[in-house]
Amino acid sequence: MSEHGLPVAGDPRSGLEVVALFGPTGIGKTELAIALADLLRIRGERPLAISADALQVYSGLETLTGAADERERARLEHRLVSVLPVTETFSVGEFAPRAHAEIDAAVAAGRRPIVVGGTGLYLRAALTDMDLRPPPPPGLRERIEARMAAEGVEALHAELTGRAPAVAEAIDATDRSRVVRALELAEIGALADPPESSQLWTADVRRPTRLFGLTMDRDELYRRIDERVERMLSAGAAAEVTRAESAGASITARKALGFEELLAGDVEAMKRRTRNYAKRQLTWMRKLGGVQVLDVTGRRPIEVAADIARVVA
Repeated sequence: MSEHGLPVAGDPRSGLEVVALFGPTGIGKTELAIALADLLRIRGERPLAISADALQVYSGLETLTGAADERERARLEHRLVSVLPVTETFSVGEFAPRAHAEIDAAVAAGRRPIVVGGTGLYLRAALTDMDLRPPPPPGLRERIEARMAAEGVEALHAELTGRAPAVAEAIDATDRSRVVRALELAEIGALADPPESSQLWTADVRRPTRLFGLTMDRDELYRRIDERVERMLSAGAAAEVTRAESAGASITARKALGFEELLAGDVEAMKRRTRNYAKRQLTWMRKLGGVQVLDVTGRRPIEVAADIARVVA
C-alpha cells in the first residue's frame, strides 16, 4: 500500500489501464492530469487526455467551461474539447460513442487515456456500456423548457410524480435537467426506470480502469471556486457568453455554468450556482462504484499525481 492508502500496481505488463479523474469544478482536475502525464512520460508512456464534460465540447465557451487552454494543451493533448459549434445541441447518447472511439484508439496506439470528468453521467458513459435512452425529437425539449420557465420546476416535477412516481422519487424536485429529461422520455414512450438507476453506480467498465475521485475541504473548495469565477471574468467570460448568445447558442450550450447569470450580469449568482453544482458533484462521487477517493486539500498536483502514477499499471 502507498502512504495514502492506495494499492500499489502489480506487473506493468498486465495491460494498459485507463486512468479516470473525477471531482468537483475548481478542484484542479486539468492541472492534475497534466502533472500525471509528465510523470507517465518519464517512464516512457505517451498519455493523452479525453474530456468527459458535457460543455467543454463547445468551441467558443472555453473560458466559461474551464477547458484546457492552448498552453495546457501543448503540455498534454486533449480530445473531445472544443469540437462542436455553440449552435449545436448535444447529448450523452451522442457523446458515448465518441468517447469510446477515442479511448479505444488511444489504447490501440499504446497511449495511456486519462479520462477527465466533471460531468458524472458523461464520465460513466465514457467508461461503461450504458443502455442510453434516445435523444428527444426536435422541438420537444424546447417545449418542456418553455413550460418550466412559465410554471416552475416544482410543478413539472409534480406532473412527473403523477406519471411515473418511482422515477420522480429518484429525482430532486429542483433538478431542472433531470426533470426535463424524464418528461422527454415520458412523451416519447421511453420512460422506464432510467438506465442510470441500475447502471450508473456500477463498478463494471469497458476496459481496465483506475477511477480516482478528488475531494477537498469544503471551505477551501468554495474559495477556489470564487477565485476561479473571478479569473474567468478577467479572461473575458462575459464577452464569450455574449458572442455565443449572438451566434444562437443551443439549449444545451446555454446550460454551461454561468451562461445565463453572466447574460444577466449577476456574478454572485454564478458563484452560488457553481458552488451548488460542486456540492452535487461530490454527492455523485460518493456513489461511484470502484472509485478511490483522494483528499487533495493542501497538496500540490505533482504530489497527488505521484500517488496515482505509483498505482496504475
